[in-house]
This record gives sequence, structure tokens and C-alpha cells, in this order.
Amino acid sequence: MGARSLADTGVGYVDTQVARLYADDHPLRLASGESLSPVDVAYETYGTLNEAKSNAVFICHALTGDAHAAGFHVGETRPGWWDNLIGPGRPVDTNRFFVICPNLLGGCQGTTGPASPRGGVGEPYGLDFPILFMSDLVEVHRALLRHLGIARLYAAVGGSLGGMQVLQWALTYPAELANAVVVAASSRLTAQNIAFSAVARRAIMSDPLFADGHYATEGVNPDTGLSIARMLAHITYLSEDALSEKFGRDPQYGKQHPGFGIDFAVESYLDHQGEVFVERFDALSYLYLTRVMDYFDPFAKADSLAAISAKPLRWLVMAFDSDWRFGVEHSRYILRKLQKAKQDTTYREIPSPWGHDSFLLEVPRYHDTIRAFLEAGHA
Repeated sequence: MGARSLADTGVGYVDTQVARLYADDHPLRLASGESLSPVDVAYETYGTLNEAKSNAVFICHALTGDAHAAGFHVGETRPGWWDNLIGPGRPVDTNRFFVICPNLLGGCQGTTGPASPRGGVGEPYGLDFPILFMSDLVEVHRALLRHLGIARLYAAVGGSLGGMQVLQWALTYPAELANAVVVAASSRLTAQNIAFSAVARRAIMSDPLFADGHYATEGVNPDTGLSIARMLAHITYLSEDALSEKFGRDPQYGKQHPGFGIDFAVESYLDHQGEVFVERFDALSYLYLTRVMDYFDPFAKADSLAAISAKPLRWLVMAFDSDWRFGVEHSRYILRKLQKAKQDTTYREIPSPWGHDSFLLEVPRYHDTIRAFLEAGHA
């Protein structure tokens, strides 16, 4: 389950493209009532769109993901974050499907977000960037499809926050998707989940170098706060069994040196995760996107099932038995709601020791299920 090498190129070398989807003459109207322009979106595509434009599969990424889901960028040796799932002969088979993956609104990997220059010029938005909701992320996804000339998706696929985007899209615009794949996701965060994110945000905003959100303008970065936020989150992404198997109580340097430095292997691992995270992710995006997740509760509306009841689609909902961040009860709740709307729903709980991060890994039963689901609909 390690990183794939260049010897296994999958979709091969890929480029990230950027499209301006909203401008001053047609700004993005947000769920909050505010407007945003311009809005640029970074995205990648893999495979070939057929003549009928009926084989498009949209990939929605998780909290800290980006548009680079598969293949290799020139000069890099690590593939895209879902390369084990996407490619020729893989579960999302690029011999059959045209795959699209954008960096979501509010992100920091080429799509407009709080670190972007205000109005496309000048200083970054900082905390003046508008609050976002899940529906805003979906509206930008829909705009990208219009840009690509695609009216209806064969499928939308996402894990964690990505699965939440798929759920929002399918509930609101079911005519635009034939199939929805929701993996290790939630339709409403528990108080515990909100609490984890609250602590992570407080770590970031309490860092003296956060500078009230103007750190980029001042030429600094809240590295300490952001790395602590990542360390905390990473603990929740792995099961206790996974951490125990990987590290146990092993000392980092062969023997223990009692004190308050890094003395256990697991401490070193978390410290490394924090260090590499600050090199690729923006603290403000972390604040805004975790808040999107907190506010997400699509079934709270009395008419939440009306659209899919009128226009049913096929669903695949999946959970992992060791995931305690978005445990199986989250997926079962989604399942019950879909069943109430008489949807064609396949539900699977997959055994895996790896916790929430299982959706990113090459778990055979998980991959086989996605492959079979997509192939059945395609046939």
C-alpha cells in the first residue's frame, strides 16, 4: 500500500489546468448572499471523453486534497493522491471513463481561496474571504462541467469531505448524475467531530504568526499552529490498531531518553506529518474548509429528499469498520435517508485496520466494490 513508482505509471504524466469560471460581469453568488469574483479553478482530467459525453466521472477530494488525483507531474516521483484508484484497468478505469478532478473552492492548490489576491489583484483576502457552505463547492463543480461542455455525469465519487460534496450534489441536482459514490463520509458531524476541528482552528489562530489572518501580507506563516492542527487531525484518521501495529511504544532512538522531547516513534511520525503539511497547505484554507464540514446538514431540510424522490439515481455508500472519525453510524444514517426516498442504494461496510484513511489506500474489497458498481451501471 505504499506509493506507486514511475514503473507503474497508470495515466502517465499529467498537467494541471486552470479555468476562470466566474468574473466581475458574472460573479459567483454564494449561499451566504455574498458574491465572489473572479473564481479560478485548478483541475486535471484523465482518459477520453466519448462522443456522447456520457462517460464523465467527477472526483471530489477531501479536506487537504487537490486536483492532482492520478498520474505524475513532470519532475515528481510521487503520483496523485488517488492514483491507486484511477487509471487504466483500475476501479475508476480511464480506458472507459473520462475523469475530472478539481481543487475545490476555498482550497489553496490553484483554486480561488482565502489566500488568493482579493479581486484577482492586490493582497490576499485573509479572513475577509466569505464563509462557504457545501452548496458553494458544488456550484463551482457544476460551473466546471459547463466549462467542459458536459451536461450530465456518469458518476461523482468522493471520500470524506469529498463524499459530502457528492451527497450535496446528488440531493440537489440528481438529474446531473447517474451514479453517486459516497465513501467514509458524513451528512452531519457529531459534537466530537466539531470539537476536533475547533481545537485545530484554535491552534492555528492562536499562533502569534497568524497575524489576524494577514500572515501572507506580513511575510510570515503560522507553521506551529498549522502543524499542531495537522498532528491532531492525523491521529483521528488512523485507528488505534493501526498506530499500535506501526509504532507500538517503540522508542525513536533505540532507547528512551526521558524528558519532553521526541522520545517515541509515534511522536516523530506526527512531528513529520506536521512539518510536511505546512509546506503544502494554507492555514486559512484549513479554517474555512473545516467550517464547511461543521455546518453541513443537508437532511435537516424538510424537503431534502424531494429532488431524488422525483429523479432517482444509483448510490454506493461505503464505510470502514475501524473508522472512528466518521464511523459506520454516519454512513448508516445516510443509507436510511436514501432508503426512505426509495433510492437504488448499495451499502458496504469494509473491514480494514487503517481507520478513516482506508479510503485513500488500496484495500482490495473496497476497490473491488467500486469497480463492480461502476461497471454494472456502465453495462
